[in-house]
Amino acid sequence: MKILHLDSNHPLLIEQLKILGFTNDEDYTASKEIIAHKIHQYDGFIIRSRFKIDKPFLDAAKNLKFIGRVGAGLENIDCDYAVQKGIKLIAAPEGNRNAVGEHSLAMLLSLFNKLNKADNEVRQGKWQREDNRGLELDGKTIGLVGYGNMGKAFAKKLRGFDVTVLCYDIKVNVGDRNATQVSLEELQEKADVLSLHTPETSLSINMVNTPFINGFKKPFWLINTARGKSVVTQDLVSALKSGQILGAGLDVLEYEKASFENLFSSEMPDAFEYLISAENVILTPHVAGWTIESKEKLAQTIVDKIKAEFC
Repeated sequence: MKILHLDSNHPLLIEQLKILGFTNDEDYTASKEIIAHKIHQYDGFIIRSRFKIDKPFLDAAKNLKFIGRVGAGLENIDCDYAVQKGIKLIAAPEGNRNAVGEHSLAMLLSLFNKLNKADNEVRQGKWQREDNRGLELDGKTIGLVGYGNMGKAFAKKLRGFDVTVLCYDIKVNVGDRNATQVSLEELQEKADVLSLHTPETSLSINMVNTPFINGFKKPFWLINTARGKSVVTQDLVSALKSGQILGAGLDVLEYEKASFENLFSSEMPDAFEYLISAENVILTPHVAGWTIESKEKLAQTIVDKIKAEFC
């Protein structure tokens, strides 16, 4: 079987697939159109998020048996059409869930303790202790929307704290000893912190908007390490200004390109300008699952799943 690699990944991915008997070709620079002209030669391809895999591309891939996505989500792939064509979809959420859990916790603790603000002030020679008095996580209620691999990983990290963890998910019976599954209404009633762990779907796009935010019974903190389009940035900014959202840790932004590699434009909307100047906002460039360890784990997960399916 021949595999085309469309994004660079950990070397073990190609090394182990070669040992398993697969032929591996690499093309990390050609346009989607050029790739489409030769994709019929391959039994499978492996991608991160370089470009969208749509119906025309899948139709050109006449011999395709699988798509490996080195990451958690599959929103850049027309999954329904791929399944119709008998193509196996292989993702690797197990590979970076621990990294996402740790990053979510790091953002939350940094916000509560004003670490970014305090660090910046001390570097300027300011020594403002009272203004940087922090909050403790103990005693708070953490609400997780989405309780799959990422949500469960974050809940596990919270076990060391004296907190209540609630989760809401469209699937039933996903709660466990680390989080109690509740209705969205109960989560909005009780949560001090909201952390998003949902894939990008029609249900999650623009989910966090003004009506959703105002559905919370008390002001809350927002952590988003999931997908940028889940949050309407303008509505988030309005809630930050009003105090309904006390602070936000955002690893993902509404303005990202679909590839996640860049912001969509060099000229940002006013809402983004507010975020970058706000002291109660922490921004990172879609790196919650982007650790040294997760790079290897993601690659290994893809290899293991291809081996289980085709060897």
